[in-house]
Amino acid sequence: MEIERSVELAASADAVFALVDDLERYPQWMQLVHDVASATPSGDDRPAWEVELRAQVGPFARSKRLRMVRTVHEPVSAVVFERDEIDGRRHSPWVLRCAIGPEAADHVRLTMTLVYGGNLWTGAVLQRVLDDHVERGAAELSKLLADRRRPVD
Repeated sequence: MEIERSVELAASADAVFALVDDLERYPQWMQLVHDVASATPSGDDRPAWEVELRAQVGPFARSKRLRMVRTVHEPVSAVVFERDEIDGRRHSPWVLRCAIGPEAADHVRLTMTLVYGGNLWTGAVLQRVLDDHVERGAAELSKLLADRRRPVD
């Protein structure tokens, strides 16, 4: 399954990148990302996080814990996180790509792509739930960026 969504944000590429390049910031604006904690980096010293994803459909909730590493870090244009478990078992891939640009005078485009290769989180219902989370996340990200631009009295 692959979901790609873009949003125009009234912010600079620097401001947007600051909120998407570290997974610990995601719970501030993406409800799907329930909990994030720094994890021990792999042998290649790439930053790593323990991430809990949580989605609810009516009375049913699904939760998934993943170890994610940042595999691409191109300030202020791109960041990629990929599942990288260290338990020696084979796991379904999860990949999150964030691309920023082009930047205009008063806004920038953020394109996020989520790729999932497993079968636990599939089907049209889940697709809709993920779409809803992405839509709400974009609104929360816009609000967070607007709050950061407001002058402090």
